[in-house]
Amino acid sequence: MNPEFPKYRKYPNNKSYFKVLSTEAFEEIQVIGKKYFLTTVEAKILPDRNFIFDMIEANDHWIEIDASEYHQVLTNVDT
Repeated sequence: MNPEFPKYRKYPNNKSYFKVLSTEAFEEIQVIGKKYFLTTVEAKILPDRNFIFDMIEANDHWIEIDASEYHQVLTNVDT
């Protein structure tokens, strides 16, 4: 398995957007009320690696999105 990165995903409720950077890291934009929070996660334990693998496979929990949708949401993040 050698997927191309980054990959972009979101939850169906539009409350979390993900940019999968590698099999070891991802960014998440969480939408809480009117606030947007950006977090970078580096997988250090197996559950985190499994979470990333599930995102790469884009199973039923995630919707594949394009980079432009992710970057549009990213503009709302408070810096």
